[in-house]
Order: sequence, then C-alpha cells, then structure tokens
Amino acid sequence: MSPDTDAALPRTVRSDSFLTLHYQLARQETGEIFVSTFGFSPATLQMGSGQLAEGLERCLLGLAEGAKESFTLPPEAAFGAVNPRLLEWVALSALPAELLPTLRENALVEFTAPEGQKFSGFLRERSDTRALFDFNHPLAGRRVRFEVEIVAIL
Repeated sequence: MSPDTDAALPRTVRSDSFLTLHYQLARQETGEIFVSTFGFSPATLQMGSGQLAEGLERCLLGLAEGAKESFTLPPEAAFGAVNPRLLEWVALSALPAELLPTLRENALVEFTAPEGQKFSGFLRERSDTRALFDFNHPLAGRRVRFEVEIVAIL
C-alpha cells in the first residue's frame, strides 16, 4: 500500500495506542453510574499502562476512531470477584483521632501506607472499638456496563 492509501484507513485501537475517549461505567443491575466523562472533557490514556482495567482495555481493542459502543461485562471480565482478604477490621485506636468524627458507613476513607503510597477503602461497619474497611474496587463482584466513544487515536 502507498502512504496515501494508509492515510485513508481508519485508525483502530491497539494494545499500545494513546487515545482520547469518553467512557462511562455503571452497575448493570441498577444502572447506578460509577464514573462518566460524557458531558465533560474526555479522558486521555495510554493502553497497557494500567490506567484502565485490563478487561475494559480488551473491549477497546480494534475499535475505530469515532466508534461508540456499549459492553456488558461479568465481574471476572471487569473488576473481578470480591476478595474477602481485602475486607479488614481496623481498631479505631489505630486511626487518626481527627478522622473518627467523620467516619460513616459507606464513606470512602483514604489511607497512607508507611512507604507513602495512598490507598482507599470503604467503611462497611463500625462498632465502638473497630471498623470494617473494604479495599476491593467498588465494582468488584458486579456486572458492569461499559460505554465508550473513541474521540481520537494518536
């Protein structure tokens, strides 16, 4: 093929593409939207960099610039099953005192590891002495509706 013919071919998403897209993730069962860029600025990401879950990236492979698609993914193809090892009881005495008055069930709480990394967990239960945090992805164990619009492939 000549360079002129190559330019006429639509660009498609590859495993190493850098792309701009709109996307939305929702719980399939309830329609509750977890995140959406529609109506806002699109997201830009590098495929294969971990910015998007592997199962979601697989849905994008082969889509052409301008494509609009919807996918329904079972838990194992999206964010996996709920991992019971990521449910952890924490003594309230181990938490910063200023955090205690704000702790409410289903609140997202950010933690800093000793090495300085940040991670988040949802408070699922609280007693007078301890709290149960869930460090699974909020969509783990859920069927997910993934809607995308490929704006540009760079």
